[in-house]
Amino acid sequence: MQDWTTSDGLTPYEDAIAYMDTHVAGMISGTKTEQIWLLEHPSLYTAGTSADIADLVDPDRFPVYKSQRGGQYTYHGPGQRIAYAMLDLNLRGKDVRKFVQNLEDWVILTLAEFGVKGERRAGRVGVWVVRKDKPLTALGTPREDKIAAIGVRLRKWVSFHGISINVEPDLEHYNGIVPCGIQEHGVTSLVDLGLPVSMTDVDCALQKCFAQVFNAD
Repeated sequence: MQDWTTSDGLTPYEDAIAYMDTHVAGMISGTKTEQIWLLEHPSLYTAGTSADIADLVDPDRFPVYKSQRGGQYTYHGPGQRIAYAMLDLNLRGKDVRKFVQNLEDWVILTLAEFGVKGERRAGRVGVWVVRKDKPLTALGTPREDKIAAIGVRLRKWVSFHGISINVEPDLEHYNGIVPCGIQEHGVTSLVDLGLPVSMTDVDCALQKCFAQVFNAD
């Protein structure tokens, strides 16, 4: 059984990293239990382990942090629900690919609670929404916007970092980077899709859908 913690206000990125490092060390030593931590960060950019400096379009706009998670550049800020998942994969099969797919399933089921169809795309980590309400791309294909990001790191098969879902962030803040290195697609949020969803609504859905995906663990 996981402990669920929700932080009010905006949690500084450095504080979150320090907390996760300490908590994961405790899990490895057997003194801490699994935890899902729900929070929001102030506006900032993070560079994952695969980040290309060319994708940092406006380096002076917000603070930029090097992150231990996989992936490229991403944005965090108010109106975005972050769920840091500190889970013990020693008890979950030690399968990184399956774990990432489970995280994607968790997001997809959560979005479905609000009538949003989230989808995977080959070669693109995260969850995407087809925008039938938008003009076709230059290639004549439907536009796809990213609504959730996934980035994880493992230490002795204990996970940290996790997922972020755009509830109502300022989407213009993404213009300072090439999100996840993908130029041909955009970003969206639940509110941008016309859904008056609150952070509390999302938190309830996350907890419900987590049990559906990880109930065997």
